[in-house]
Amino acid sequence: MSIPVDLTDLATSLANYPWGYFITVGEQQVAHSLAVPTDYRDGVFHLQAGRGSRANAAARPQVSMVFPGADGTAYSLVIDGTASVADDGVQFAPSNAVLHRPALRND
Repeated sequence: MSIPVDLTDLATSLANYPWGYFITVGEQQVAHSLAVPTDYRDGVFHLQAGRGSRANAAARPQVSMVFPGADGTAYSLVIDGTASVADDGVQFAPSNAVLHRPALRND
């Protein structure tokens, strides 16, 4: 089950998620995950990223971030959007966000 998150409320939702996974897709169509601290300012994520993540985001800018629930029972926050590469980092502009229930929950 997913609960939509209005992008105007995203900063508030992120308060419970100090870090997340930035997910890009490589040349061989394999997902590449990078754990990053949450740095969300003025409607954009600001990420420090290595060469591989930057190359993936430049070639395939449709990316996602996943912020796992803290204890395995809390909802995860999943965000899709578009990345742009600048210097040694990536800026990620969200276009869609949902809270997603863990599959192991019994409610």
